[in-house]
Amino acid sequence: MIEINDLSMDYGRLRALERLNLRIEPGEFFAFLGPNAAGKTTTIKLLTGLLRPTSGSARICGFDIQTQPMEAKRRVGYVPDVAEFYDKLTAIEFMSFIAELFEVPVGEARRRTGALFERFALVPHASQRIENLSHGTKQRLAIASALLHNPEVIIIDEPMVGLDPINARVVKEELKARSESGVTVFLSTHLLNVAEELADRIGIIHRGRLIALGGVGDLRRRLARETGDLEAIFLELTAEAEAAGANVLEN
Repeated sequence: MIEINDLSMDYGRLRALERLNLRIEPGEFFAFLGPNAAGKTTTIKLLTGLLRPTSGSARICGFDIQTQPMEAKRRVGYVPDVAEFYDKLTAIEFMSFIAELFEVPVGEARRRTGALFERFALVPHASQRIENLSHGTKQRLAIASALLHNPEVIIIDEPMVGLDPINARVVKEELKARSESGVTVFLSTHLLNVAEELADRIGIIHRGRLIALGGVGDLRRRLARETGDLEAIFLELTAEAEAAGANVLEN
């Protein structure tokens, strides 16, 4: 579960996030959408404790990410938009390192690593140094490592970057299966078709403000539409928000 209460973030005079409030339930697949510089990555960095908010709070499975960071972080599997590795390690050594960080018993870590490597087609790369892996292979390794400790919450930023269609399908199936088993998934993406396919609810953020929240059907009803894909809905809602912001500035 993720609980966000009045979360705001300023970078100097720039307000990147304005009083965000969200509650994402266990087992919910939530997609977070927005144009570039809308506040998506800032939100994720606040949720994972990489930034300290200007005001407000975020809780992971009941634990405040700022005041109880260890308890919160041990329940999260996080995949950033650009994953960082110890490049001189092999893929299997990196998984062992992650297992130690999350105190996964050695035997269990080996079993889970084997299953994840099979799932994400990483077995042929297990003994290769990470510096020699392709971008897509590194992305699959990042996702596998985030799932190793069986997190209760998965926070993932642009998971399909660099993946071919076959591996993208595997990642989508794995994330959906985890959600259906009770894991909370918070996914930020520019791929609207992925959000439309997978998400139970969608949040749209624009200039740091949450401007829409609900399923695709809810968003259609907001625009008095009977049909329309998520791309058309997204473009119309963000255009409305942009126009409203321009009117405020003019007044």
